[in-house]
Amino acid sequence: MKSKVGLCSALLIVLVTGDPAFTRSAIASGGGGTTTQSVIWPGTLGGSSSQAYGVSSTGSVIVGYASNAAGQYRAFRWTAATGMRDLGDFGYAYASAYGVSGDGSIVVGEAWDAQFNQRAFRWTAAGGLQDLGTLGGPYSMASAVSAAGVVVGKADLPRGQDERGPTHAFTYQSGSGMRDLGTLPGGANSRAYGVNAAGEVVGFSETGDGARRAFLVTGGGPMQVLGTLPGGSGSIAYAVSDAGPAVGAVTTGDDSTATRAVLWLRSPGETGGRPVDLNDCIVPGSGWTLETARAINGRGWIVGQGRLNGMRRAFLLKPL
Repeated sequence: MKSKVGLCSALLIVLVTGDPAFTRSAIASGGGGTTTQSVIWPGTLGGSSSQAYGVSSTGSVIVGYASNAAGQYRAFRWTAATGMRDLGDFGYAYASAYGVSGDGSIVVGEAWDAQFNQRAFRWTAAGGLQDLGTLGGPYSMASAVSAAGVVVGKADLPRGQDERGPTHAFTYQSGSGMRDLGTLPGGANSRAYGVNAAGEVVGFSETGDGARRAFLVTGGGPMQVLGTLPGGSGSIAYAVSDAGPAVGAVTTGDDSTATRAVLWLRSPGETGGRPVDLNDCIVPGSGWTLETARAINGRGWIVGQGRLNGMRRAFLLKPL
């Protein structure tokens, strides 16, 4: 594996499932030993299900959505001290949190208003739930927030009465509001999924032929296309670390459901990015296929989804 990618010389996969608190043995790609990882299940809000989408830099704050006793899905923020806290809504009973700042103080996501429109929100303990507005249409959604408080997501543009316009990726900062990031040339829709401390944004944009391509925006510049794997027909970037690398997925062939988890490497000042198939970073014959990488932190920990012997599983991948 070192001959393929130096970064992949030694990595660790930790299995994660939705069961209550448990441990699993980890598979080490070098050295042959194992370790054990303890996983905390945050529970629900009185219902039967929950889903986590974001975690703070220390792991002490988890955000996502959970069902309540009435079967409604509610945005939550969880800590060990407070347990799961319902973050509220804008007049209708459904909401979900998708991102949290590194220190855990800012939560972002979407909540429905009384007219059943999805609205991007920003939550803090002092200010509660804040509607971030739109780009002229009725819908918006916030995906992630940086340590500096920059929020990214998608919002639709105005069209005709009762018609939904195309959606564009946006950034939001207190005091300056939403900035439309546009699309790649010829594309109709885009969406931002991740932002780092430097304000770099990643996501996907459609192109003129309707394909989805992962993008990177640095500073106030235009969208840059992130590279794809050989034979790749589409790509999405879900997160970018403070150190620069981004992660996501590349669609392989004509099957839009067949994807490979990808890490995009960048040298200082480099535009775009060099894709690495994360499946080259694990032991051949392990039974794993890593399909989508959803997040990466500054220390190189990568989380996502894949299949273990055909069964869908979450994974945690860490350089040793």
